[in-house]
Amino acid sequence: MINLNNREKINKSKIRVGRGIGSGKGKTSGRGVKGQKSRSGVAIKSFEGGQMPLYRRLPKRGFNAISKDLVAIINLEKIQSYIDKKNINPNEVLNSDLLKKLKLINKNSKKLKILATGEVKNKINIEADLASKSAIEKLEKIGGSIRLKK
Repeated sequence: MINLNNREKINKSKIRVGRGIGSGKGKTSGRGVKGQKSRSGVAIKSFEGGQMPLYRRLPKRGFNAISKDLVAIINLEKIQSYIDKKNINPNEVLNSDLLKKLKLINKNSKKLKILATGEVKNKINIEADLASKSAIEKLEKIGGSIRLKK
């Protein structure tokens, strides 16, 4: 086993700058003489000596559409888990308003999409904007229904 007490890093004391000539870090405290870098409160992070900085040389990429519809995606297995936890009553119509009220989907989402991962055991009626073909098939197989809004 390594004895941690004789490791150099642990036993090194912090260099206290500006504490006299004898310390070797006195007077200018290792900052040289005059100039911007010798002053306190100076941060020259991405300054490149007046050269056009990298973040301004590179082109801007990407675009955020203002009219983008946020689509809430929910899988059948998730719906079933909420039914098992008694968060959702399988007898009432499942729509985005109900899910938003129960905080199961984001309140900012404009549309609701049902996907087919997992299985649903209960007969449920869903009202959604979008749904995958396999999700519709699975719901109809167990006797549930899905109504797609136009």
